[in-house]
Amino acid sequence: MSDVYDLAILGGGPGGYVAAERAGAHDLRAAVIENANLGGVCLNHGCIPSKTLLYSSKIFKTAQNAGAYGVSVSGDISFDLSVAMERKTSVIQKLRGGIGYLMKSNKVDVHKGWGCFAGPNKLAITAEDGTETQIEAKNVLISTGSAPVRIPIPGYDLPHVVTSTEMLEIKTLPKAAVIMGGGVIGMEFACFLSNVGVPVTVVEMLPEIVPGIDPELAVMLRKALPRVTYKLGTKVTEITADVVKVETANGVEEIPADLVLMSVGRRPNVEGLGFETIGLDFDRFGIAVDDHMRTNVPGVYAAGDVTGKAALAHTASRMGEVAVNHIVGRPDVMRYNAIPWVIYTDPEVAGVGETEASLKAEGTAFDVASFPMTANGRFLTDNENGKGICKVLVEKESRVLRGVHLFGSHASEMIFGMAAMLETELRVRDVRDIVFPHPTVSEVFREALFHLAE
Repeated sequence: MSDVYDLAILGGGPGGYVAAERAGAHDLRAAVIENANLGGVCLNHGCIPSKTLLYSSKIFKTAQNAGAYGVSVSGDISFDLSVAMERKTSVIQKLRGGIGYLMKSNKVDVHKGWGCFAGPNKLAITAEDGTETQIEAKNVLISTGSAPVRIPIPGYDLPHVVTSTEMLEIKTLPKAAVIMGGGVIGMEFACFLSNVGVPVTVVEMLPEIVPGIDPELAVMLRKALPRVTYKLGTKVTEITADVVKVETANGVEEIPADLVLMSVGRRPNVEGLGFETIGLDFDRFGIAVDDHMRTNVPGVYAAGDVTGKAALAHTASRMGEVAVNHIVGRPDVMRYNAIPWVIYTDPEVAGVGETEASLKAEGTAFDVASFPMTANGRFLTDNENGKGICKVLVEKESRVLRGVHLFGSHASEMIFGMAAMLETELRVRDVRDIVFPHPTVSEVFREALFHLAE
């Protein structure tokens, strides 16, 4: 072998490129193998482009309601999808360049091509022109991500049926859209489309949208998007050129749509990577790993969506860091109890830690306190007729924070602080001693805690 690396990484997404950067900082010789653009799904087909478009739609919605803030906008207010798409592409390109710089500055080799295991500690790389090379590495990190799921119902392969990947490249706005799945991705696109005036119907098989989050917040989110029609407890049975047929408790209905977004989950990318060659423990749900991100094969680690655990970009990055720390001998383990999540709708929803349901399931006695954001000065200055809430869960005996859930503006920017408090196991009295800046929306968290005993 001509190239021997301390660490070779399959996949250049948030798990892979962050691990490569950390490895380079530890003076490890590292390589990233990526067959597409650096940044993975998050940068190129997920987090960044979707949030860029969402922000454009929020600006449009704000302009329509500017009069409430004393701002007069003359002339017709319109939304230009092509301009929003151009801006989205510009943002992606800037961030791609930033990742490229990080790889170069940390002396990380980037191999363009499809990588797979050719044997223990050996990776074959097939370039776009079919040329194959091999590299050898003392350690390998698998961070190949995930892909959207397509359910093979009648009509699923029609041209106007898209996943989140194709949704980010549409050329024109639809006249009416149906979104299959009321999860995080589905609701974010429902918010985007409805903000710019597209009639949207969300079809969800379960009785409520965004399963797994606090039910009170799920209801608030649903009601906060009044331009969206919801079909809960409903199943899509067929898609035709102009309608989506659904099965409800009241029978079969037809919903007009010239765009159908299939947002029903993602699957780990575990096929065609030679895992069988090295005897890796994996299945269609992902790769089995321990708290150091080690697989059952010595020297082989995995991080991110491919593990089948929390499918979040920041989780993947942290997993990559844990793997590198284990390689260099720095004590570290992956902990999942304080990983924050965000739904970037308008208003935003965010949370970290346990829910009331999960605490009841584990048999933990707890207290809960809620504080309305409408009682907060900064929230009122920024939100005309807005609604919001902060819900805090505290373990009854120890008074340690166990969960925080936010609905309202600025939720995405506040939740990291609550995550840090959960991670360090702060108690009610500890948080009360922290001075929060005024006026900020973050004060709702501290106020909620003053409704609880120490």
